[in-house]
Amino acid sequence: MGRPVNLLPLSKFGAQVTGQKLTFGLLLPWVTPVNGQSVSVKVIHENDQFRQHVPPVASPLSYSVLPTYGYYWSGTVDLTTGAPPGSSWGQNGRYLYRFCISRAGGVPDIDWVADPFAQGYGAGKISAISVPANPYTWSAAEASWRTPALSDLVVYKLNLAEFAHGIDQAMSRIPYLADLGVSCVEIMPVTDADPEVDRGYLPNGYFGVDERLGDAAQLQQLIDLAHQHGLAVVVDVVYGHTGDNFPYYYAYQQLGYANNPFMGSFGARQFGNGVNYQLQFPRDYFYTVNNYWLDHYHVDGFHYADAPDFWDGPTGVGYSNLASATYQLVAAKSGGGSYWARFFDGGQVNLIQCAEKLDDPVGILSQSFSNCCWQDGTLTAAADLAAGRASDPGAFGLDLALFGYPDQVTQGAGTAVTTMSKTAVQYLENQDHPRFLCNFGTINPDTGNPQPDPIFLEGDRSLWYKLQPYLIALLTASGIPLLWQGQEFGENYTLPLRGIGRAQLLRPVRWDYFYDTGGQSLVHLVRALLQIRRSLPQFRTGSQNFYNEVSYTARHLVLFSRGIGSQFSLVAVNLSETDVLTSFAFPQGGVYEEQLARALGDPSPQDLTAVSGTPTAFRVPSNYGVVWTAAGTSRVVAV
Repeated sequence: MGRPVNLLPLSKFGAQVTGQKLTFGLLLPWVTPVNGQSVSVKVIHENDQFRQHVPPVASPLSYSVLPTYGYYWSGTVDLTTGAPPGSSWGQNGRYLYRFCISRAGGVPDIDWVADPFAQGYGAGKISAISVPANPYTWSAAEASWRTPALSDLVVYKLNLAEFAHGIDQAMSRIPYLADLGVSCVEIMPVTDADPEVDRGYLPNGYFGVDERLGDAAQLQQLIDLAHQHGLAVVVDVVYGHTGDNFPYYYAYQQLGYANNPFMGSFGARQFGNGVNYQLQFPRDYFYTVNNYWLDHYHVDGFHYADAPDFWDGPTGVGYSNLASATYQLVAAKSGGGSYWARFFDGGQVNLIQCAEKLDDPVGILSQSFSNCCWQDGTLTAAADLAAGRASDPGAFGLDLALFGYPDQVTQGAGTAVTTMSKTAVQYLENQDHPRFLCNFGTINPDTGNPQPDPIFLEGDRSLWYKLQPYLIALLTASGIPLLWQGQEFGENYTLPLRGIGRAQLLRPVRWDYFYDTGGQSLVHLVRALLQIRRSLPQFRTGSQNFYNEVSYTARHLVLFSRGIGSQFSLVAVNLSETDVLTSFAFPQGGVYEEQLARALGDPSPQDLTAVSGTPTAFRVPSNYGVVWTAAGTSRVVAV
């Protein structure tokens, strides 16, 4: 670990509830009475926030110096006194608050400063706290939940606003995801962001749940429910940059200070306002954020978005330092009897730490405490084939096999050495790209407008069947397969590669697609493939060998095997428009069963009899595939 980090004392920061009193604490380096500055908090009941004759209650904060952390402003607001006439002040419910920095000499106040430690939010630059606190009570089943091993992960990524209009409705979809066969839900950022429509990758807060999606208790309930259905939960986090209204950016920009105690140039930032990890405060802050989400929300890990923003090498003070410290934190707690035990299986610490560093995924996977990483190679190779930009599927086959990626790495130094399982995440779709179906051609759904905005074009769903071989390859290949919301039934919207249209247009999942011919066929196929993956261990932990031979690739076939000892399976997918008769020399003789037909409930699936080392012929249907498995080792049942 590059630099030591410390957990910030959260009992002193943010807003705390004790009966009918609210206590506030704010760390503001360099903001002092000596410089003619003072700080107040403005509080209003949520019922009154848009009423013109009910002002917020303003209360001055006192200044002191905290050991280690420095300049600190704090105070208490009594809800039993000072009620504005006709207001809801003093009643139970949510209270909204903000901080205001006043300056001497008639200089305008810096108003609308949010709380960097807020655990709830209102609209805009507003923080929130509930009275009474009403902490969530976890179900009895939560004590026995265990985070899945890396090899057992199948990820379903979703945006809560698009997937189900928020947390509350998303809970009703949890049984569906479990039935689909995934084992992990990855949720796009849920913390505070300014716009009412936004994907959340320019955060202004880190400890709470954006009010557009729900509240903290609802998210805890969703995670609790997911665990009861066998689903891990990973959250996207953005630690390398912030939005404009993140308090440590906004306040110090308004103060006009040349230096900032939190923000600054660091890493390879692409957008947003950079966080300076050379400073101790932000290192401690984000370490504390990780601890809070693991402890308070019981998440099973993190997807670190835009990791290049805070990557400064394997021994640096940025990403590697945070990932290492978080791993060591969990390792130290996993052996106990608390909820932290969910990460411990006796051999591995199953904390999920997924790095998104697309410029060098192998490097960050090999040189940090990440145990998985995103990589765009598989998606790019598949899209090139589907769109006709490439004709040789060799690159696709190599990427599916994660050629060059480590599967085990020894991390750490001295007494903190550990051997970790490692892998990459495989996907054909995610929130940053048009739907895969668009590669086969787009249509104009607005028939009354011959020149629509390209943002509203859609992939041609009459070509849904072309998705099948790619799904078969993805869900039987090495690594961690990821499905993006609605992919399992052929969602088909386009997405701009840049600009505001990427982030500030809601694209609700069109659940009606689930019921048409294409949607039903694709969902049934995905369920069958994930049943195969669960039932046959070679598809989770087995080796993968891609057969990059011209006799296959020239006819648009991709063949690869998965194997553990005597458990051998051959996957063959056909990306062309015609059936292909081919052959393969199986390493062992005997009967081979076609698992995909069995998983789909075919009453008379075709078996294959092979002689060891002798080419055995079989047919691969167009835009489809076959999965041959040696009989007598394992078998799937119909979904």
